[in-house]
Amino acid sequence: MLFRQLEYFVALARERHFARAADACYVSQPALSEAIRKLERELKVPLVLRGSSFQGLTPEGDRLVIWARRILADRDALEHEVAAMRVGLTGELRLGVVPAAATRLALLIDPFCNQHPLVRVRADTSLRSTDIIDRIHRFELDAGLIYTDGVDLTGLAITELYEERHVLVGGAALLGTHDPVTWSDVATLPMCLLHKGMRGRDRVDEAAREHDVTLTPRLETDSVATLLALVETGRWASVVPAGWFAATRRPPGTRIVELDGSALRAPVALVRAAGDPASVLAQALDVVARSGPPPAATR
Repeated sequence: MLFRQLEYFVALARERHFARAADACYVSQPALSEAIRKLERELKVPLVLRGSSFQGLTPEGDRLVIWARRILADRDALEHEVAAMRVGLTGELRLGVVPAAATRLALLIDPFCNQHPLVRVRADTSLRSTDIIDRIHRFELDAGLIYTDGVDLTGLAITELYEERHVLVGGAALLGTHDPVTWSDVATLPMCLLHKGMRGRDRVDEAAREHDVTLTPRLETDSVATLLALVETGRWASVVPAGWFAATRRPPGTRIVELDGSALRAPVALVRAAGDPASVLAQALDVVARSGPPPAATR
C-alpha cells in the first residue's frame, strides 16, 4: 500500500468524479483508476461503486476512507514535525472561517506568519461552523474560527478568542441621530442581510423575534463585505458583526448602533482536532491565539 494510492482514493471520495479527482492529483484518469483498483486488490475489499461513471463508495469504502484521511494527516504531521526540527515550521496551514470572523483572522494570521515565515496559509472564509467542524474531523482542515454555541464540539481542542456582538450599521442620514433605535425602527429600514441559515443571520432574526418584529431584507448575500459596500452608499442598513471593524474601518458616513437582544452576542473560538498526533501547524497557531486575543475595535 502506497501513500499515493490513499491520496487518489481520498481525492475520489472528495470530488466524486474520476476525471476531477485525477486533475486534483495531477495524474491521468487511467492512472488514478488503476491505482485505486490495486488498492482494492491489496485490501481485498471493493472501495468504489463503478458504472458508466462514479456511483459512490461501497460501505467498505465509506469506512476505509476515514482511515485513509487519518493516515495521510498523520503523514503530513510527521513531515511537518521533521521539517520543524531542521529549519522551522513549513507547509500549508488550512483554515476554515465563518464570514463574521474574516477580518479578525487577519489579526491572528499576521503574527503567525511573522513567527513562521516558511508556512503558507490557505483560508476559506465562507464556511459555516458545522461545515468547518466536519472538515476538521475529515482532516481536510487543520483548524477553524467558529461560533461555538449550538454546535457539537466533541473531539475538538478549543481556544476561546472573543465574544462577538452584532450591531446595526447604516448611513448617518438614514439612521438619524435619535437613540435608542428600536427593532420596530429597524423593520422600516431598507435592509440587506446574510442568507437565512447562516448563523449571523439566524441571530439577527432571533433577536428581532424577541421583540415581535420580522425583518424582510431587500437583499440577501453570503458576504459581510457586500453588505457593507451597500451600506456605504448611504441608502441601506444592515446588522453585522462588530468584530468586522477590528481590522478594517467602518464605511465613511455611516453610524453604528447597539441593539437589544441576547441572541446578538456569541462566543467565537479557534478549534482544532484534539488528540495526538496533532497538526503541528494548528498547534503553532493556537500558541499565537493564546498569546492574546486580537483587540476589538469599532472605528
